[in-house]
Amino acid sequence: MFILTTIADLVQISPEDIEKPSGESIEDNINAKYANKVIQKIGLCICVYDILKASDGLIGHGTGIVNVNVEFRLIVFRPFKGEIIIGQISSASEFGMKIRLDFFDDILVPPNLMFPGSFFNVQEQVWTWVNDGDEYFYDKLDWVRIRVEDENWHDLTPVAPSERGNESAGERKSPYSITASMIQAGLGPVQWW
Repeated sequence: MFILTTIADLVQISPEDIEKPSGESIEDNINAKYANKVIQKIGLCICVYDILKASDGLIGHGTGIVNVNVEFRLIVFRPFKGEIIIGQISSASEFGMKIRLDFFDDILVPPNLMFPGSFFNVQEQVWTWVNDGDEYFYDKLDWVRIRVEDENWHDLTPVAPSERGNESAGERKSPYSITASMIQAGLGPVQWW
């Protein structure tokens, strides 16, 4: 679910951060730049794991900003295909169920990857699974076990407003999302089996 990835970057330390130990200043600046951000084809960055190398700082003329070339490793969320994850149902629609983790919201279980016999109950706004004549409901906030089936990457390079067309801010895609299949439901206090 989590991987380490090595990155090299130029870190700029502002004059206000000079009083801190250099390692702490570098780590704080890296976390501010990368934490909770998606890097295409790498994953969702969580935080700095360690600093591998750092050059001597060069002070910018007139600004007082210290520029340091740093090589470091980040903890990144990127589950592999086939990995089993436990999450909570955050919402449901005829297009499937959205599953969330404590730190990640973009997991979709589409109808074709649910248990056979599942259908969307429009009146209750929940997915229902019929098994041997019994109905089981996938209620909001229920814990479920899912299998990662696919990753979806969307390049969100900024586009000029004149070139955007009719796309509204609400229709924008997430830079990284996961498609999953249902493995087990009812992991709360009352389990189905």
